[in-house]
Amino acid sequence: MLTRKQHELVCFINDRLAETGVSPSFEEMKDALDLKSKSGVHRLISALEERQFIRRLPYRARALEVLRMPERGAPKAIATAENSSDSRQLRQLRDVSLPQPANDVVEIPLHGRIAAGMPIEAFEDSAMLAVPAALLGQGEHYALEVAGDSMVEAGILDGDFALVRRTDVARDGEIVVALIEESEATLKYFRREGAMVRLDPANRAYDPQRYAPRQVRIQGKLSGILRRYP
Repeated sequence: MLTRKQHELVCFINDRLAETGVSPSFEEMKDALDLKSKSGVHRLISALEERQFIRRLPYRARALEVLRMPERGAPKAIATAENSSDSRQLRQLRDVSLPQPANDVVEIPLHGRIAAGMPIEAFEDSAMLAVPAALLGQGEHYALEVAGDSMVEAGILDGDFALVRRTDVARDGEIVVALIEESEATLKYFRREGAMVRLDPANRAYDPQRYAPRQVRIQGKLSGILRRYP
């Protein structure tokens, strides 16, 4: 049995999909249900998923599918606790204590292809890539399309999009975008080896690359990977 808000939400999602073919945003769902925060929408979505009324489509932002519909009209019964003062206080406490999930889509610069094998020319072109905000976190980000297979053992495959947070510093063991001789960029593990900088692949078929510190400039650290499936 669905609560009133769950019933309203699945009907709203279904109507929007039938009208436009696109799932409503969390902001639109919040406004439609007169909720105070998007964290309330997140809880309703999770509850509907558990009850198998809807499902989220992986690797697609704002993608929801309605699996089945409840009977139209108001639910016949709502749990008594939903309208009790204790329950209302508990919901208000959750709204305050839970962080709002980042379910919106943001666009970040897409700067061409980056080698995960031998270095190739950096920043071949510039476009924009739509990315779920939840994958990014704080800071300024950009994306690079991965070319090569030298990071496969780190789960980074040819054709993936590397989501990179801009920074010019890194710690040993972090995956970074390293600009070499101000002209070529590569995606590798960053390590210091004596007076040298070592860029390690994640593929036994490739050898580490060693450079003098003046030859290497850190341009960002890997925040996540976005992958498209055929």
